[in-house]
Amino acid sequence: MTAKLLLVDDEPGLRAAVKAYLEESGFDVTTASAAPEAWTLLQQQLPDLVISDIMMPQVSGYQFLQQVRSDPRFKTLPVIFLTARGMTADRIAGYQAGCDAYLPKPFDPEELVAIIRNLLQRRAATQEEPGFPDVARELAAIKSMLAQGPAGLVGSAEPVDLNLTPREKSVLIRVAQGLMNKEIARDLNTSVRNVEKYVSRLFVKTGTSSRTELVRYALEHGLAQ
Repeated sequence: MTAKLLLVDDEPGLRAAVKAYLEESGFDVTTASAAPEAWTLLQQQLPDLVISDIMMPQVSGYQFLQQVRSDPRFKTLPVIFLTARGMTADRIAGYQAGCDAYLPKPFDPEELVAIIRNLLQRRAATQEEPGFPDVARELAAIKSMLAQGPAGLVGSAEPVDLNLTPREKSVLIRVAQGLMNKEIARDLNTSVRNVEKYVSRLFVKTGTSSRTELVRYALEHGLAQ
């Protein structure tokens, strides 16, 4: 599956040039000219990685990153700062804010692509359950909730139409069964990384931030049947 990137920069020329180069390198790129627009796009579809400028009007890259990191859905989302501010103090501030890489302008596009691929590969290789450090605790809570009798939850809230894709529906059903991402991946003959992306999209669509909340929401609205 093609990696999806979100590029945030208020300079139209640079934004277009970087987007074109990254697309030629095999990535699917969505762009935003400001942090508020980028935040809206994050709610609609979770990218695999974000590239953000720092010096932007209204909301700076630092403020945007703080907003991203404060949301449980995006805590492990890789973020690269691409900026004209290349002083050591600026880089330190970027890393302290939670960015994964810092590339000062002007930069070599090939280096940017190398950083992107490295971050994506590292994330996939080092996290058995990417994005869910407390997955064991979450699964225990889900199984406890189901053991107590999910019947009282099923259909207790108004039905909703979230426009789930068939694959999202399949993943949601298996999450509600208490399966781990690797188990879901094996069941659906896909990768753990893909399952993570589907679960993250389900978080966005349901407005939840944990697997326990997601399962409860699904049961209450009759989505996991």
